[in-house]
Amino acid sequence: MREFDLNIERMLENWTVAHALREVIANALDEQALTGTVEPDIFQDSDGWWHIRDYGRGIRYEHLTQNENREKLAHPDKVVGKFGVGLKDALATFDRQRITVVIKSRHGDITTGRQAKHGFTDIRTLHALITEPTDAALAGTDVALRGTALGAAQVAAAKALFLHYAGDEELGSTQSGSVLRPPGTRTPARIYVNGLRVAEEDNFLFSYNITSPTKALRRALNRERSNVGRSAYTERVKSILLACEVDEVIEALVADLENYQRGTQHDETQWLDVGLHACKQLNARRKVIFLTPLELALAPDFVQRAVDDGYQTVIVPENIRRKLPSLRDALGNPIRDLSQYRDEWQQSFRFTIVDPAEFTDHERASWEALPQIFAARGGMPSRVKEVLVSETMRLMESSYQEAVGLWDGAEGRIIVKRSQLQSLAAFAGTVLHELSHALSDAPDVSFEFEEQLTRELGRLVARHLAKAR
Repeated sequence: MREFDLNIERMLENWTVAHALREVIANALDEQALTGTVEPDIFQDSDGWWHIRDYGRGIRYEHLTQNENREKLAHPDKVVGKFGVGLKDALATFDRQRITVVIKSRHGDITTGRQAKHGFTDIRTLHALITEPTDAALAGTDVALRGTALGAAQVAAAKALFLHYAGDEELGSTQSGSVLRPPGTRTPARIYVNGLRVAEEDNFLFSYNITSPTKALRRALNRERSNVGRSAYTERVKSILLACEVDEVIEALVADLENYQRGTQHDETQWLDVGLHACKQLNARRKVIFLTPLELALAPDFVQRAVDDGYQTVIVPENIRRKLPSLRDALGNPIRDLSQYRDEWQQSFRFTIVDPAEFTDHERASWEALPQIFAARGGMPSRVKEVLVSETMRLMESSYQEAVGLWDGAEGRIIVKRSQLQSLAAFAGTVLHELSHALSDAPDVSFEFEEQLTRELGRLVARHLAKAR
């Protein structure tokens, strides 16, 4: 028998039996991944021993050293383990929990025991005790464990730390990793690194398996390999989401954007770049319009018009809405926010001119007063060729409200919205307002227009007073 001093300086007192089992299972899964052999077996035999058995090349005592494993370092996308320290910590935990360990491979049998430290007989440390193999033809490694602290619950808890056994469903895969759906609505999201769970997130929309860890994340995977801080994996989670184009993932992200109004938004969609990615992907897939709650409140009628045109409205936070006009979607098209839809609507607008013969009696009474309206201000200017009534109108400048009238200088015509005929005062006021635009060639809220409107009102009142005398 040869004695191998495990030389563990610091015991991980907070490790449970499940943590120790995790290291053994990780080694078995790593060996499967590296050798392409069959799936490891985890079972309890008729004598009460638990076995974790892989079918790879078999463990050697060299694997108990703390040196870096070059093969595992060369395949960071396949394996969980990197150092022999994981197995050493597991053996120390089993010893502390009074769990007997027997490790068999074709290279030898390994058990553990307390022995005097070489050169220091007054100090007893945990040693691996190595003997000749019981089965020189054994394929792989068989780790057998037995003790009162070990049962089905501990084995189940250890297996649950691995994506291989946990039941998370893969929704989409990228070069950096996968987006996963946690099993059950009440299960916290999980963060895996090469299939090993390193953290849980209570307010994540998805779970993630990171298969290409960053340097920062590799540094964070310390001896305990649990409770890794979010800052270590945030960038990788973002890169997975930004590369994922699976419909179910994109639609879930966009739906979650709207949850911020209810205070139930998940953390991923609060990351600006992830929220914008979701918008770009959705814009390329559907007829959608992105708007903020304020826009919905200010322009409900216009939003309803978009819905009637077949668009799906998507409510997004203001910080995302501000970025959308400068972006293109996944197909290179402009992202349609409410302003973009307004511009498109304006460009495609066509008047629906109403024949006076179709007016109601009430509307006709207002319409037939048109000559008197012009006469009251001194006649119809030569610049005005005609006055028309339209069922539909363009939107007012920088507004989502329809204008009630407009001056079409190119055609020399005043166009009034049909609803204005319901009141003679409204009809007359709209005609005089647009007449002021015709005579000033100036837009609303300009000095020239205001001055012309003042002259029109003055002329109208002066003529009325002159007649009254």
